[in-house]
Amino acid sequence: MSSVVASPALTPNPVKVAVAFYCSCSDTDLVKGLVSNEPAAWQALSFRYGRLIQSCIHRVISRFPGVARTDDAVEVTSMLYVQLLSNDRTKLRTFAPERGCKLGTWLGLLATHTAYDFLRSVRRVPRAVELTEAEELASESPDAVELTLSHERASRVAALLGEFSMKDREFVELYFGEGLDPDEVARRMGISVKTVYSKKHKIQRRLAGRLGSPRVAA
Repeated sequence: MSSVVASPALTPNPVKVAVAFYCSCSDTDLVKGLVSNEPAAWQALSFRYGRLIQSCIHRVISRFPGVARTDDAVEVTSMLYVQLLSNDRTKLRTFAPERGCKLGTWLGLLATHTAYDFLRSVRRVPRAVELTEAEELASESPDAVELTLSHERASRVAALLGEFSMKDREFVELYFGEGLDPDEVARRMGISVKTVYSKKHKIQRRLAGRLGSPRVAA
């Protein structure tokens, strides 16, 4: 008896099925997928919370036009994803839903603090942010064009980081993730401070070029 071959058009795409699962699953299951470094979970994270994350980042940056520009959100988003990915995703492992905090609120707070950390890195120290403010920022609706661009960028940052060499990933984690100063990064990696600045600009240009950002931070 001849076997029946399923039509490719009718065969479920396993990647799409996995993404769909993580888009509709509980916060706990999504975090488990992220901790396991499942690509589908990272895509679902962008679909579910990309707008919230970008809204929080843009709201903070827009308050300090003399310190940062709108397209600095690309670097802030990179810093956020590095935090989530670094040290075997230790940051994600600290998420505790049993404490009554929703994943969206937790990510909003983390994104907001990351934006303030970026402002501190350019020698400005705004006031600290509270959890209630992060919730308020996350609930406001940004401009539709901003949403479209930000959503696309956020969904690609994690994938781009995965394309970096081991040395570049180490640099990104130290410089952007841990926020170490150039001298300390140079010491840990055994390179010169001049190389630190050169590598920083090289990585920023690479991200900016792939994400379509019109400006590279000085």
